[in-house]
Amino acid sequence: MKKLLVVKTGTSFSSIIEQYGDFEDMIIRACGISVDDVVVANVYDDQTSLPSTDQIAAIIITGSHTMVTEREEWSTRLMQWLRDIRHQQIPTLGICYGHQLIAEAFGGKVDTHPQGIEIGTKKIQLTEEGSQDRLLAILHDTFYGHVAHRQTVVELPVDARILAYNQFEPYHAYAIDNHIWGVQFHPEFSGDIMHAYINEQQERLIDEGYSIEKLHQSVCDHPFGRFLLDHFINLTGLQVTNPSIGWTIFSNIEE
Repeated sequence: MKKLLVVKTGTSFSSIIEQYGDFEDMIIRACGISVDDVVVANVYDDQTSLPSTDQIAAIIITGSHTMVTEREEWSTRLMQWLRDIRHQQIPTLGICYGHQLIAEAFGGKVDTHPQGIEIGTKKIQLTEEGSQDRLLAILHDTFYGHVAHRQTVVELPVDARILAYNQFEPYHAYAIDNHIWGVQFHPEFSGDIMHAYINEQQERLIDEGYSIEKLHQSVCDHPFGRFLLDHFINLTGLQVTNPSIGWTIFSNIEE
């Protein structure tokens, strides 16, 4: 049986790993997929190579505390690998750093966001194309996303379709071809993980003028990320062993 390849581009904070696991653990848990159906490649470790795609049903590229603009050697190799396998049409989802890296790989541009960090739980809006996209169409026209990023896609690849946005981030989600997606938000995060990320960066956020109380107040638990990942797994033909429930009754998004 083919498996999900999680391309791990970095690690989370040690305190978060102790409580919630690392990026790949959050993704596997949120996907509702068995660990037996997953292969993890720690590409940020230069000694780790990517597996053959013969037995890979889908790819998820994680977030990272590294910046795409740092142009790490492993990151450059990963971008070339993505270009090389594009014709294989393997369903691929990039999250945060992965979202930005995919954009650069296919001709876009990433830079530091001129408004600084976006962090907390934010409302995100589907575009018309997003509401018809085979992955994102399962979300509400307005949905919540957990976010924590300082860099952003400032130019999309010419053949990318914009699927979601908000006032801070014009390209919260995009698609390339019909099998590659990038999401700037973190569908694998829970409200508790989002609170922990705010706490970990508290000193810097205060120095930058943010109210920690208001950032925590922005955080809410919601089912949208989990359902998106469930749906991505279902599109690949892999089995969701612990599907999400109750997302359809979640309608208390204030306009």
